Amino acid sequence: MQNQKKPLKERLQLWSLIRLLKLFFLTEQHLLKIKSINYPKEQFIFSMWHCHQCLVYGVKDKSTFYALISASNDGEIIAKAAECLNIKSVRGSTKRRGVAASLELIEKLKAGNSVGIMVDGPRGPRGKVKDGIINIAKISQVPIVPVAWHSKSKLYFELNTWDKFKVPIGPCQTVALYGEPIHIPEELTKEEIQEWCEKIEAEMNRLQKDLEENYDKYLKQ
Repeated sequence: MQNQKKPLKERLQLWSLIRLLKLFFLTEQHLLKIKSINYPKEQFIFSMWHCHQCLVYGVKDKSTFYALISASNDGEIIAKAAECLNIKSVRGSTKRRGVAASLELIEKLKAGNSVGIMVDGPRGPRGKVKDGIINIAKISQVPIVPVAWHSKSKLYFELNTWDKFKVPIGPCQTVALYGEPIHIPEELTKEEIQEWCEKIEAEMNRLQKDLEENYDKYLKQ
């Protein structure tokens, strides 16, 4: 998005949206409660569903964290607003800047940073892991850490979007459950890459089911 080429009215609308979103992010950062279970101690590649991207509030060291955000106009608004939380982004998706974004993420990982990838984004299918994260983990040799997120709070809303996006409002209590690091082999065939996608997907679903069934127990830990 190049604001200087857009009409003044559109630029003002974008500026207003970014300012409002920044205000929401900053307010929520101070109010949202995230209980983290089994947070990774080493460098990681977070594997999360697109609907759970607010999980990045719980990243403990945002100075060494990059989130993969769509190269779309909506992604531009989110990326700029997220800067107020010190969340840096790499822009790209399957259809736009996919290869360039993957290479950039690999560079960030090789420099010692961690990254977060919404594995079924930016447009689905919902709940299906795409192979990008497997290729990035294969080349970088940084482990994938699947993440589940849940809340029983009445302040935890599900939007009527393709991904059933989850939005915590105000002092919402949530729990993030992190899985064990998954190391991807350096050499894989196309068939094996697909098998790993299915393994990651199965583990994410298992974690989510576990968290939802044992939410109260995890909250007390």
